Amino acid sequence: MKICIAQTSSEKGNIQQNIQNHLELILHAIKHKADLIIFPELSITNYEPSIAKKLATIVDNSLFNPFQELADRNKITIGLGMPTKSADGINISMIIFQSHQKRAVYSKQILHSDELQYFARGIKQFFLNIKGKKIAVGICYETLQGEHFINAHHLGADIYIASVAKSKEGIEMAYKYFSKTAIEYKTPILMANCIGPCDNYISVGQSAVWNKQGQIIGELDDKNQGLLIYDAVNEATEIEQI
Repeated sequence: MKICIAQTSSEKGNIQQNIQNHLELILHAIKHKADLIIFPELSITNYEPSIAKKLATIVDNSLFNPFQELADRNKITIGLGMPTKSADGINISMIIFQSHQKRAVYSKQILHSDELQYFARGIKQFFLNIKGKKIAVGICYETLQGEHFINAHHLGADIYIASVAKSKEGIEMAYKYFSKTAIEYKTPILMANCIGPCDNYISVGQSAVWNKQGQIIGELDDKNQGLLIYDAVNEATEIEQI
């Protein structure tokens, strides 16, 4: 199984342009025969809490049909970031497209205090089951909270993927935490970060993969879009800068 981590540069609120960029990156992932591609937090709108309510939509919006079509034709699972509407308010969500299946959504369960005025909490963990592997996903702040990973681990996760939008300080914390956690629970951890301006900070990329021994076996730089492809069978990675 191959998992592709996408490191993206998204333009604030420019949904159409960001969708096109995502589609191009997915086509590159397909060339690498990826089974799954995961994008950073709120990748379709960029991480912009103050305008998330205006941009939020429903999972079944026809805007996303091209992603479903790619998933159907190429048997690839796609997870992208988007604010979504729910009964409780606006969620920080990952919309998930699987081949010939109904669209799914995972919404961030543990919010940072700064996010509480804009977003509502998600209520349930989501897992992907691909080629015999159970894959848990988490979104940014919650991925550094021990309870989120431990819950996923107790529910049988074989691999953990963090979809984030992190600054230099946040990435430094993530690198230490994910290495320690991968060792403790003998679980590979993958992280997809974006690059460029986000809200009131700069996101610094450095998307990475940690193996069961807590070692970084692949990472992207802090300036460019790119793909980090993880081969779960051989525990090896390859990089493509876009």
